Amino acid sequence: MSRFSEEQKRIALLLLHDAKTAEELNKQLSIPYNNLMEELKGMLKLGVVERSGYPTKYTLKENIASEVQRRKKVSDDDQYEIRVRAFIEMQAIEKDLLKKQLLKLKEALQGDEDFTLYAAESQKIVQDGEYYSSFIDLNFSVKDFVSLVKFMFSYSPTSVEILKPAKIELSAQDFQDGLVDIADWVQKYTSYISKNMKREDVEKFHQKLYK
Repeated sequence: MSRFSEEQKRIALLLLHDAKTAEELNKQLSIPYNNLMEELKGMLKLGVVERSGYPTKYTLKENIASEVQRRKKVSDDDQYEIRVRAFIEMQAIEKDLLKKQLLKLKEALQGDEDFTLYAAESQKIVQDGEYYSSFIDLNFSVKDFVSLVKFMFSYSPTSVEILKPAKIELSAQDFQDGLVDIADWVQKYTSYISKNMKREDVEKFHQKLYK
């Protein structure tokens, strides 16, 4: 499902119940009329709403309505405050192997109690030379800062965006636990690199890293 703006989310939740005119949406949501029409125009362009009749009424498309309801239920049951969007790129030498890796990643997140998965959308697989590549668009919440650190090192996302809250308060203990985990992960990577790279390659790597 395409990502909504905050105003579009409010519109979508109201359209879950029944079709509405722009005037009804304007009255119930108190969104300035010109802004409301721009949001509706964007939703039409995204293909998530449709309009019909006279006076014109807007409705959510059936598949979008089902997805909004599903996410609302997930949100109602979700106890975690930190909401995240992340992209993870993956490569494999075989197309079927890449599909399995993408599915395995989704299942791993779903099965981890530190995360609440809202959506995991795999993008089209493309071939680049000998390799097949794709990326997965994740929308999820995390239990705490330590869990977010775990996600960063376990799944190596190419980009991460904190959707909410606008501010996060951390206790000294949570902050320390996160730093300890970061140090532990770095030590593991350092040990692996040292064991699997030639000495001259390690030295070149350190020169680039600390220049």
